[in-house]
Amino acid sequence: MPVRNARAVVCRGPDRPFEVETIHVEPPRRNEVTIRLAACGVCHSDLSATNGTIPMPPPLVLGHEGAGVVVEIGEGVTELAVGDSVVTSFVSMCGHCRYCQTGRPQLCDQAARTLTTLPDGSVRSFDTDNQPLSVFSGCGVMAEFATLHVDNVVKIDAAMPLEPACLIACGVMTGVGAAFNTARVEAGSSVVVFGCGGVGLNAIQGSSIAGAASIIAVDTMAHKLEFARLFGATHTIDASTDSNVVKIIKKLTGGGVDYAFECVGLGVLVAQAYASLRKGGTAVVVGVAAQADTTSVRTASLTFEEKTLTGSMYGSARPRQDFPRLIALYRSGRLKLDELITQRYTIEQAAQAFADLQAGHNARGVIVFDPD
Repeated sequence: MPVRNARAVVCRGPDRPFEVETIHVEPPRRNEVTIRLAACGVCHSDLSATNGTIPMPPPLVLGHEGAGVVVEIGEGVTELAVGDSVVTSFVSMCGHCRYCQTGRPQLCDQAARTLTTLPDGSVRSFDTDNQPLSVFSGCGVMAEFATLHVDNVVKIDAAMPLEPACLIACGVMTGVGAAFNTARVEAGSSVVVFGCGGVGLNAIQGSSIAGAASIIAVDTMAHKLEFARLFGATHTIDASTDSNVVKIIKKLTGGGVDYAFECVGLGVLVAQAYASLRKGGTAVVVGVAAQADTTSVRTASLTFEEKTLTGSMYGSARPRQDFPRLIALYRSGRLKLDELITQRYTIEQAAQAFADLQAGHNARGVIVFDPD
């Protein structure tokens, strides 16, 4: 079994420029597979891993939103075969811990042990000096090849195009799942979404698919609010010009929304999302905040108004069940994936892809790998 050379995006230190390097990818061991990547989404979580918001030690191979084809399988792998199309899951699913056993694999205990390695604590990616490279959430798929544990890989229909499929791995699952699985948005309800990046847009379209009658999008960038309309927002609020966002939301909805989604990761916005609720409403924190960030809510309202404040990890996903469901929605025309991809990049353009991400230019940028 060969060691493969691959071009990969590597972060070597906090806030240092991303480097595109040649790395060595070892063949799969027991219960592992090697995949050739076709596409990888450019996600804000990768930035969070490089600036310390998500603690991942460098050097780190970025990328967790990948889709590709299995090129090699290790001993013991029975659920996948060479040639299978797959999407990565950045949350490992051991199937044995209390969370997997109770239908909450997004909280899998094994995932906490695979933040930068495979489940056995080792890695399969090395630089040209044979120094080990950490891999983002057990994936590290912003590379031409990657070796992953089977618990981080989900087989999909071979007819599904791989470029849009890669988005399911994180942004779509996180946003749509927050609406479907965490909040369980009901038909005819009212919704507000704070932050219209890749995750927020999917919280919007998830709420729309679920039948929400009123969906308010809040952002500070006008072009993101235009994207929000495309994905199902019925109203938009430009927070850069409208100072009292909560007051506007309550006026639009006659007292507040049924569901509020915070998709930025700021405590101040969590407080606004909660304040936007009507009695009995639910605020869902989807964005990843800095470790030291805090928020404040009026405690009595939890009791007397039966409001709920909850988090959503990975859209409360069950990847092996939810990924096929999302693909079915895409193929029926109800879930927009192609429209999310506003820019494609080669791997050599990774620095530009991340610059565009930071500037908020794209709904989603995707790195597309040369099939040769």
